[in-house]
Amino acid sequence: MTKKLLFLLLLPLLAFGPAGERPAYRLFTAQGQPADYDQMLTQLAQADVVLFGEQHNDPIAHWLELQVAKDLARLKGPDKLVLGLEMFERDVQPLVASYASGTLADSAFERQSRPWPNYATDYRPLLQFARSQHIGIIGTNVPRRYAQQVARGSLAALDKLPAAEKAYLAPLPLKVDYELPGYKNMAAMFGDASAAHGGGARNVIQAQALKDATMATYIQRSLAPGQTLLHLNGSYHSDHHDGIVAYLRAQAKAPLRVQTLSVVTQSQLQQLDKENLALADYVIVVPDDMTKTY
Repeated sequence: MTKKLLFLLLLPLLAFGPAGERPAYRLFTAQGQPADYDQMLTQLAQADVVLFGEQHNDPIAHWLELQVAKDLARLKGPDKLVLGLEMFERDVQPLVASYASGTLADSAFERQSRPWPNYATDYRPLLQFARSQHIGIIGTNVPRRYAQQVARGSLAALDKLPAAEKAYLAPLPLKVDYELPGYKNMAAMFGDASAAHGGGARNVIQAQALKDATMATYIQRSLAPGQTLLHLNGSYHSDHHDGIVAYLRAQAKAPLRVQTLSVVTQSQLQQLDKENLALADYVIVVPDDMTKTY
């Protein structure tokens, strides 16, 4: 079967179509208007940073991340696309860089870099594409052990870290805006229940802020003029232009063009549910009975 024929067979599943079809996803603007993939791509290519807010176990999200990366690489041209990932922590960046350069084999990379359990199905194809096209790959997340220390003992737990370890983090002391909508929602969700994990809701929010700020810091540091950095993260880190976006704006020495995407599930795909309006510049709606990767 030719690639063209396969594309024609899959097209009804991936785009708008007449009544009776069952698309795998639909794309909307923040205002809930149907969006065109190619028009979206043109906008993304003009951005400095694209934050792709995924649901970590959604196969459509991971497939679309690969397609967006391929299409941005084509539109931007050589050396103009960088791939950033929440899924790799700053202390394994030397391994990520070696893998991207082709000097570290797949098997060694997977043994040593602490990949997420769903790496093989959900992220390996994207990293293999980036390596094949000589696209830089950046792990942006704070090492988990530091976020756990903050969740148990607040940001003060980081004060006595040696300088070599602080290099893995956003610059300290870290300012946390507890009025950001995402953090306010976390406070409402966790409340005193988070004390069972060794700290109150405030500590949990501080740990989230440490992740957001660290990802924003290394996104900033990895950008060069004319490049677009495509960053994969859980949607909560960038929904409502919050989290990572707030820290990018706070840290930026010059205005950054940031575009966000968010993947949501709905029981129907005809229109965007009210609660999903304004989540991101583009909202990707997936059926709520879509199979999961784990």
